[in-house]
Amino acid sequence: MKMESNTTLYNDLTPAQKLDKKTLNKMVWRSLFLQASFNYERMQAAGWLYGILPGLKKIHTNKEDLSKSMKHNLDFFNTHPFLVTFVMGIILSLEEQKTDTTTIRAVRVAAMGPLGGIGDAIFWYTLVPITAGITANMAIDGSLAGPILFLVIFNTVQFIARYWLMHWSYNLGSKAIDILTKNAKEFTRSASMLGVFIVGALTSNYGGTTLDIEIANGESPIIIQSILDGVLPKMIPLAITLMLFYLIKKRKWTPVACIGLLLVLGIAGGALGIWPK
Repeated sequence: MKMESNTTLYNDLTPAQKLDKKTLNKMVWRSLFLQASFNYERMQAAGWLYGILPGLKKIHTNKEDLSKSMKHNLDFFNTHPFLVTFVMGIILSLEEQKTDTTTIRAVRVAAMGPLGGIGDAIFWYTLVPITAGITANMAIDGSLAGPILFLVIFNTVQFIARYWLMHWSYNLGSKAIDILTKNAKEFTRSASMLGVFIVGALTSNYGGTTLDIEIANGESPIIIQSILDGVLPKMIPLAITLMLFYLIKKRKWTPVACIGLLLVLGIAGGALGIWPK
């Protein structure tokens, strides 16, 4: 039993010196390759080890300890790619203190889960819809600044997050997890609600699907689209959006299948004269 427990301990238990900012910044840049070797067995594990390796080499001067650290850092790993430096900082602080590998594994697993939901809420459900909605309108108007502005805003936010989270979590250590998880559910829910609100606003603002159906009524034909607009403007775009949400959420359709459905509806509706030419 004693030998088994020692396999989780490093040979050299002397705490390592603090990592310099240059090394931390180097790992921030290497974190961009987190998903470069993505696979369905260990997900982002290879990219994770590649990103954190410069810090591990400086912490573990003992080759056996470095090998042991690299081995357990190749375990299954999957989190939001833009927030991965948060986990890196925490793990590096634990490796620095020569914490046993079982504890490091547990902390890594505990940190990567909440970050996935928080990252999705911040970036995919909030930042991207808002930024893309504004800049896409600029691009539609013929402005070249639209796509450029989108790339600048999106990448500026993610790089600020990467750099700040790396240094903040590294200095804070494992306490950062308590801060992260304390209000994680409330924060994720709020950000998701904001994202849904933005998607609804974009649907109303940019949804251009209308009906081209008229019912003969003497000299004044009944225009179906005018009736629908009187009840609820942009009703057709809203109905299509809700239909796609239902198919993805309840029927487990893939986005590709939904795109295929829209193509079929567009072609069939155009041929039958349902949509305006």
